[in-house]
Amino acid sequence: HWGLYAIPAGTWNGKQVPGIGEWIMNKGKIPVADYQKLPAQFNPVKFNAEQWVKMAKDAGVKYIVITSKHHDGFAMFKSDASSYNIVDATPFKRDVVAEMAGACKKYGIKFGLYYSQAQDWGHPGGAANGGNWDSAQNGNMDKYLDEIAVPQVKEILTKYGPIAVLWWDAPTGMTKERAAKFKPLLQLQPALITNNRLGGGEPGDLETPEQYIPATGISGKYWESCMTMNNTWGFKSYDTSWKSSETLIRNLIDIASKGGNYLLNVGPTAEGLIPQASVERLKAMGEWLHKNGEAIYGTTASPFAYLNWGRCTQKGNKLFLHIFKWPSTGKLKIPLNNEIEKA
Repeated sequence: HWGLYAIPAGTWNGKQVPGIGEWIMNKGKIPVADYQKLPAQFNPVKFNAEQWVKMAKDAGVKYIVITSKHHDGFAMFKSDASSYNIVDATPFKRDVVAEMAGACKKYGIKFGLYYSQAQDWGHPGGAANGGNWDSAQNGNMDKYLDEIAVPQVKEILTKYGPIAVLWWDAPTGMTKERAAKFKPLLQLQPALITNNRLGGGEPGDLETPEQYIPATGISGKYWESCMTMNNTWGFKSYDTSWKSSETLIRNLIDIASKGGNYLLNVGPTAEGLIPQASVERLKAMGEWLHKNGEAIYGTTASPFAYLNWGRCTQKGNKLFLHIFKWPSTGKLKIPLNNEIEKA
């Protein structure tokens, strides 16, 4: 999650604004004209797409999703549909999405894009969850979709090579008719995976539990848990409640044991750096996966409903036992009738 919200980093006019970092415009009810002064200050000269992607690869990451446009309406790519974008409106003048796409291609990482299709606090007519707080947001939602959102989705699906994932978000105001405006564009990327947040009753390809791991997975569905390393998605300077590396690794195991994927967030700074706490945790996860990746990648869910000492993943007729807590007896009990060939 990267955008203009990394500049205030949770503080506006000297006051800490409650809530997640990328929602500061909404939570602080910041007027459009005031928020739109931020691009002039956005010059993330320390951003290096190759470093980011290399770090992700070393961490064992297989795919990356970046916010091409979040709810604040600011595009992190060059857009002909609106000049409110990183190339036209900032001193930085570089297309972040293009650079990330190139780096992902170089390092063999699948590239995905998040796009807020309905909720847009920076353009007239974009749905504003919780009601508009500025008359500059008033407008016709269909006109907004036709002139901004649909053309921008076409841009991101045609300008950056193969896109593996299109991650919709917050379908406020979306109807079946409005969702239909986007449907034909999905043919532009035949291998595209979409999530379940377009709206209008469109199921997409996968479920998106946010900030939790479903107790028993999601039966009959593909799913990924999207989760933060601290409490916020967009960078917030004073959110220091980082989950430990052990917790993150156990989350990964827990999710894999239930048949899901882990979409784990980083919130880069306004300078274009991934916070050091995130860097350290990704490194630890990578070291663990380097040794134990066979027990995660390409595995299926555990055949067991419950194990009191940990989790299990499966690959063919091989079980991987992930031990969180050794039983005091020193014996692992597995509810299995099969004859065990080898352990």
